[in-house]
Amino acid sequence: MSESLLKIGELAARAGVSIRTVDYYTTLGLISPAQRTASNYRLYRADDVERIHLVQRLEIHGLPLEDIARAFTAGPADTAKVLGQIDTDLRTLQEAADAASPEMHGLLAVIAGRVHSLITIALQLPPDLPL
Repeated sequence: MSESLLKIGELAARAGVSIRTVDYYTTLGLISPAQRTASNYRLYRADDVERIHLVQRLEIHGLPLEDIARAFTAGPADTAKVLGQIDTDLRTLQEAADAASPEMHGLLAVIAGRVHSLITIALQLPPDLPL
């Protein structure tokens, strides 16, 4: 067994989550075992610790796990489509902000803060992160 591969319990401990969370993330396709042992134990990459932390950060910002899983499996063509949709959504948000009453500006500021946080997380993704 390679030193860089972790059993499910080791991955859970390093990531600070439960084994059930690792199981659930695996079921959703958020992480995948790198291989299995002869005894059928799942082995994960050490990089999956960072991937679990990324999923948790995105989930904290309100992204459903299913959407995160879809984003991880998106290809380059899908990414261009998503960026186009984000651009459209941001323009719609700006139009709403321009026409909003003063009472709505607080809500729009919260939304803008959330968008900023998500973009910041996306920009911090290492280019070699196995998605």
